[in-house]
Amino acid sequence: MAKQDKNTVTVKQTRSLIGSTKKQVASIKGLGLRRINHEVTLEDTPAIRGMIRVVRHMVEISN
Repeated sequence: MAKQDKNTVTVKQTRSLIGSTKKQVASIKGLGLRRINHEVTLEDTPAIRGMIRVVRHMVEISN
């Protein structure tokens, strides 16, 4: 496992995209998530935080 910097955030998709809006689908894809329980570690930037905010009901966030 790679060493994590202090400026990263780990995002895990917990819900399906079925029935979601185009903006939510685009945000999930932009975060690099592909399926339920898929987890990615991303740089903690305002752009990433904005995408997470759009789909906050579909993801879990950890540092």
